[in-house]
Amino acid sequence: FKPQAVIFDLITNTKFDMAIMVFIMLNMIVMGLDHYRQTEMFELIVERLNIFFIAVFTAECVLKIFALRWHYFKEPWNIFDFVVVTLSILGVGLKDLIAAYFVSPTLLRVVRVVKVGRVLRLVKGARGIRTLLFALAMSLPALFNICLLLFLVMFIYAIFGMAFFMNVKHRYGIDENFNFETFGQSMIILFQMSTSAGWDGVLAAIMDESDCDPSIDTSEGNCGSRSIAVAYLISYLIISFLIIINMYIAVILENYSQAQEEVEEGLTDDDYDMYYEIWQKFDPEGSQYIPYEKLSDFMDTLEFPLRQPKPNKYKIICMDIPICEGEQMYCVDILDALTKEFFATKGHVIEESAELAEAVPSKDNRKFQPISSTLWRQREEYCARVIQQALRHFKERKLLYTDKTQTALGVAANNFVTSDHKIVVYSRSSSESSSTTDV
Repeated sequence: FKPQAVIFDLITNTKFDMAIMVFIMLNMIVMGLDHYRQTEMFELIVERLNIFFIAVFTAECVLKIFALRWHYFKEPWNIFDFVVVTLSILGVGLKDLIAAYFVSPTLLRVVRVVKVGRVLRLVKGARGIRTLLFALAMSLPALFNICLLLFLVMFIYAIFGMAFFMNVKHRYGIDENFNFETFGQSMIILFQMSTSAGWDGVLAAIMDESDCDPSIDTSEGNCGSRSIAVAYLISYLIISFLIIINMYIAVILENYSQAQEEVEEGLTDDDYDMYYEIWQKFDPEGSQYIPYEKLSDFMDTLEFPLRQPKPNKYKIICMDIPICEGEQMYCVDILDALTKEFFATKGHVIEESAELAEAVPSKDNRKFQPISSTLWRQREEYCARVIQQALRHFKERKLLYTDKTQTALGVAANNFVTSDHKIVVYSRSSSESSSTTDV
């Protein structure tokens, strides 16, 4: 379908992504123009610009769905864009309803700014940031477990806080918002102290036994307890802030080190995306084949870590890449060889395995069958040169022998010339007589 192919070429072009990034940046600038007591004209202009940006992002989404069909929803960024566009359209159409019952429509516009994260895929120098985001995503399951542990500790200490300090007098860090009078407020004040913020004021309030009403039989009083307060708060701070909160940092750092090691010792999805983006420049028709003479230029154009810089003739020979019919090179064969070469340089020699099958696509749908390889082609050329050299040497020796023979016959003829210009030819056989002839 030709229109679909044209749209596919458009949306896969790097310039198209950069244009979308420009619109995202302009959208951020427009959202930053909001200010206090702005005029109605200014609000109208900002609203019209917001509708324009929604139209641009909606057009991008529609074009990608039209070109990629259901494959559009296999990419996480595309799913995020689709959700953001849908919420933006609903935010414009149901602005009053959303503002009355849900959240402010401005929040939906702010979500569109997260789309700027896609620029990290286009910036070559953002490899470290992408690694950090990947490590953070890997840490989410472990961080969720730590959150459950922190909630359990806060739940237990909230019950103890309500039992010991429910009636403490409001002073220092205890007021109408932060206290232990209810379970919800106890959870809020414990969450505040888990970040080591305001714990000194809370400790001063719950341990102060002066200027308060002591407990009597008819009333519990509103005095604090020094011994209970110190044991309660110090134990909570040690468990929550010094142990659990630092576990977040430990988990993230551990996953970051693993992600960094995987980036340095392995190949990521970005590396394979880079390979196919550069392949498109050498195979604009999408045949999955390039001529053998372009292989050296292609490998030199690739980016780290798959790049094989020139001169790469002998490197290509050692990689033993299959050569198909018509002197064509299959893209999967080249990627397979580059992947093996990368792991070989890291000291991890791999063969055909499930790990490689996941990274490299299947080779079953090839159009041309292999008839040789870069290594065998070098051997064939070497054998051809040896045969040609031997043939030339044989012809030279034959020509030299012929020249010597003709020269010997000429010399012999000169020695047997008679005075009356006759040549005497002697026969080696005794039965035959000699004969002469005129010159």
